Amino acid sequence: MTDKISAEDIQSVARELQIIRNQIQTLSNQINEYSVTLEALSNQDENRSVFRSFGNLLLEVDDRKLLINEINDAKSTIENHLMVLTEKEESTRKSYEDMVQAFEME
Repeated sequence: MTDKISAEDIQSVARELQIIRNQIQTLSNQINEYSVTLEALSNQDENRSVFRSFGNLLLEVDDRKLLINEINDAKSTIENHLMVLTEKEESTRKSYEDMVQAFEME
């Protein structure tokens, strides 16, 4: 026996779906930002200084390769999180569609 699905239940899942989609957009933007940063680093003359922002400070980077590795690691972490969120979005969307269908049949 299944519980009756209310409009509030559907709205709740729709809100959750919207939150997930916002998070996906935010992570996608961060990934793009990291990609642009890595591209800029690869195009810059290695004899030119690179600076990194720490709060209100702008500090010169001593080890460019270490910086590139840190950026790649951060980008990879975000990409992994994005994959998880994308799977959650698909699952939540499916739940939403199933709930709407069940609600319409009542």
